[in-house]
Amino acid sequence: MKPLVVRALIALGVLLILGAVNTAIVGKERIRRSGETVYLPLEPVDPRSLMQGDYMALRFALVRQIEGRADKAPREGQIAWAPVALDERRVARLADPEASAPLTLRYRIREGHVWLGTNAFFFEEGSAERFNGARYGEFRVDRDSGEAVLVGLRNEKLEAM
Repeated sequence: MKPLVVRALIALGVLLILGAVNTAIVGKERIRRSGETVYLPLEPVDPRSLMQGDYMALRFALVRQIEGRADKAPREGQIAWAPVALDERRVARLADPEASAPLTLRYRIREGHVWLGTNAFFFEEGSAERFNGARYGEFRVDRDSGEAVLVGLRNEKLEAM
């Protein structure tokens, strides 16, 4: 192949990759800005491994509820949706699959476990103590797609950390 054609194909490939990445970023920012606020309770994580560098490992109670469902589970890499009900504080719990749920959350199976989009919260180095009281993950959820974006952590009173 001629060098000019090779360069043109490389440039086209770079443009396609950058376009796809930027489209994903714009989509996540749209959800952060205008998505519906939902709080997911955090399950305890071994405090000896809770803080590792500049991030906190997260485990959500909703993940355990979804994994405990008796219905047909999706296979590795597949995407599925979980019906959730919200209480008066907007704390989510798994809804009865037969009932009409006000909201659905999209998840996928990774390494045999439910993945809601994240299992870690990154923060500025040296600020780990500030997040020790985290009890909820604050998400913004796109009503149409069910995609959830973690935007922060909240304490027991749902106050920002």
